[in-house]
Amino acid sequence: MRVWKLAQPGERLSVLCLGAHSDDIEIGAGGTLLAWIAAGVALDVHWCVLSAPGPRAAEARTSAAAFLAGAANAHIEIADFKDGYFPYEGGGLKLWIESLKARVRPDVILTHRHDDAHQDHRELCRLTWNAFRDHLILEYEIPKWDGDMGRPNLYVALPDAVVKRKIELLLAHFGTQRSKDWFDPETFRGLARLRGMECRAPERYAEAFLLRKARLG
Repeated sequence: MRVWKLAQPGERLSVLCLGAHSDDIEIGAGGTLLAWIAAGVALDVHWCVLSAPGPRAAEARTSAAAFLAGAANAHIEIADFKDGYFPYEGGGLKLWIESLKARVRPDVILTHRHDDAHQDHRELCRLTWNAFRDHLILEYEIPKWDGDMGRPNLYVALPDAVVKRKIELLLAHFGTQRSKDWFDPETFRGLARLRGMECRAPERYAEAFLLRKARLG
């Protein structure tokens, strides 16, 4: 399998992270961000959560800060769109995404998968592609009871220490989610191991993404 890097240690990489809810980015791409930081890549991160009602707003901010500790620059932004209603707030969401596009110039965008079973996730992905037409967009996955796991085609290998740290941070910062039967270390480690097997990751673990379009050369 061909291995290539978006950035080498010491190089800068601008990343836009988009999540519908307060734990989405961490679950889908938290290990990737931790691995880049641990490898010495100078990350400039703009981290956006579009729905985090009540106590989840505080969770979103503290978790993002923890995952981005060691980044060169980090900006955390929380919007207040209604959870579960993104397809019905399309006008406001589009305006928000377009205003974001005017403020950021990322090298890579991390967002939801276009065929995710959750309607908020799908809508955010759709609007991401609609606005950011000339960008590298990687679509991450969120395990859930819907059974909607797809067939990724891009992987980021993760050291065991990074997987362990990702799980520790998830459990430490999302008290509102710990009662859910799928929100546990076995889910997160098991998925990382499966994706690591698929890409023959040297340290056994990986996060997986869908890359729909890219240009070489």
